[in-house]
Amino acid sequence: MPRFQLSGPLNVPASLHNVTYDEIQGVRKREYGAGELIFVSFRTFGGTEVEKNGIVGVENTAIVETWYRPDIKSSSRLVVEGHTYEVWGEPEDIELRHQYLRFKVREIKGGA
Repeated sequence: MPRFQLSGPLNVPASLHNVTYDEIQGVRKREYGAGELIFVSFRTFGGTEVEKNGIVGVENTAIVETWYRPDIKSSSRLVVEGHTYEVWGEPEDIELRHQYLRFKVREIKGGA
């Protein structure tokens, strides 16, 4: 059986931000602390078409591969070249070997 091969080198520096929760006056507040530098393979494919209120647009998405890290969750964020991305769905532990991780991210944008 052929072994899994990464789709590219892990040469893109990214800052991984994991969520922490603080309770302020009984309300849980989500905060992202200082990031940790990791290296990933980052492929964009030009984004994903989405339709909102009858208008078709493009959402910036990417496929990310990296070394396995149990702290990367669906609540994590990744900052790549000044763009902030949220992990979209649960990261996949390739072949359940705890060696590589693959997940999809989408860019977080502000706007009205």
